[in-house]
Amino acid sequence: MMISNVKKYNEEVQLPRDCTFTPEDWHVLSQYWYPIAQANEITDKPVAVKLLDMKLVCYRSKDKVVVARDLCFHRGAPLSKGWVEEGEIVCPYHGFRYSCEGQCTSVPAHPDAKISPKLKLIVYPAVERYGLIWTSLAASEENIPSFPGWDDPDYLNVLPPSFDIAGSAGRQMEGFLDVSHFAFVHTETFGDRNNTSVPQYQVRREGNELIAEYWSTVSNYGKGQENPAPEGFNWLREFRVFAPFAASLTVYFPNDGKLMILNCASPVSARYTRLFCPISRNFDKSVPVEDTIKFNLQVFQEDREMVEAQTPEDLPLDLQAEAHIPADRTSIAYRQLLTELGLGRNYTS
Repeated sequence: MMISNVKKYNEEVQLPRDCTFTPEDWHVLSQYWYPIAQANEITDKPVAVKLLDMKLVCYRSKDKVVVARDLCFHRGAPLSKGWVEEGEIVCPYHGFRYSCEGQCTSVPAHPDAKISPKLKLIVYPAVERYGLIWTSLAASEENIPSFPGWDDPDYLNVLPPSFDIAGSAGRQMEGFLDVSHFAFVHTETFGDRNNTSVPQYQVRREGNELIAEYWSTVSNYGKGQENPAPEGFNWLREFRVFAPFAASLTVYFPNDGKLMILNCASPVSARYTRLFCPISRNFDKSVPVEDTIKFNLQVFQEDREMVEAQTPEDLPLDLQAEAHIPADRTSIAYRQLLTELGLGRNYTS
C-alpha cells in the first residue's frame, strides 16, 4: 500500500555522509525502488536500515508503513533508537514526536510553544509487496519489478531470510544471470561437473527489460532430492532483468510446473548488498517450506563466496575491461543496460 502525503525530496538531493558512490552514480541509482526489509520484521518498533549509504528508519504507524531518514534534526539523534507511541515516532534524545507524515507534533521542553512547520523528518514513499518493504530515495514514479506468481492463488510462496553479501549489487546480479558457473560453483546443490556445456541462447529487449531464454539438461532439483524429470528432459530457464538490480528467473519443470524466483540485490553501499529473494512455485506444495529455504540459503552461500572474492570488486561497464565468451550474452547485455541508465564506466556498485 502506497503511503500518502509523502514529503518529496528537494531538487538538489544531499548525498549521504561518507557516500561510497560517485555523485553521478548515486543520483542515477536513487531514482529506483529497492526492498529494504521483510514486511513481517516491521512492527511498531523502529528498525534501522541502510540504502545507498543513506541511514533510514522503518516502522509501522497503525496501518501504515513509514520509511524516513534516521535522523532527528534537532540534535542528530537516530530515531531508530526511539519508539512509537500512538502512531508517532519519539526521538530518544529529547522526546520530540513526529507524525507518520514527518511533521513534529511535540517538543516536551516547551509544551506550549508553537512548533515551526519546517521542523519535519525527511519521509520516503513505502510500498509493501511480495512480503517486502520497498522504498526509493528520489524516484518520480513507482518502478517495482513484476513478480506475478506471488499473487497467484495456485502458487505457494516462500520468503527466505534476507542475505548479506560483502560485495557489490552489480556483481551479485551478474552472478544470478550467469549460466556457465552452475557446474563449478553449485556442485553441492544442483551443479554437475560432467555437464558443463552451455547451449547457444539469445537475449532480447522488451522496453527497459532484458529477456533471456536458456535451454539445458542441467536439472534444477537439488542433490539428494527425488528427480521425477524424464531422462533427457530439457530445462527452460527464463530470465527477465529489471535494471538496475533485480531479475526474475522462471524455471519450467515437468508436468507444467513452474518455479519463480525474484532476485533483488539491494545496494546498502557500493560494496555491500542485502539480497531479498521471494520464491513462488505451483508444484511440490506439500514439501516443507523449511526445506526450500535451507536449499536456497546454501545456493546463496555458494554464490556469496565467489562474489566477495571477485576482483575488481566493482562491475566494469567498459566491455574491454574483462574477457567474454558466448555464454556471457546476458551479462554483456546487462552491462550495456546499466550504461544506458547513465552509470559511469568505472561503475561503483
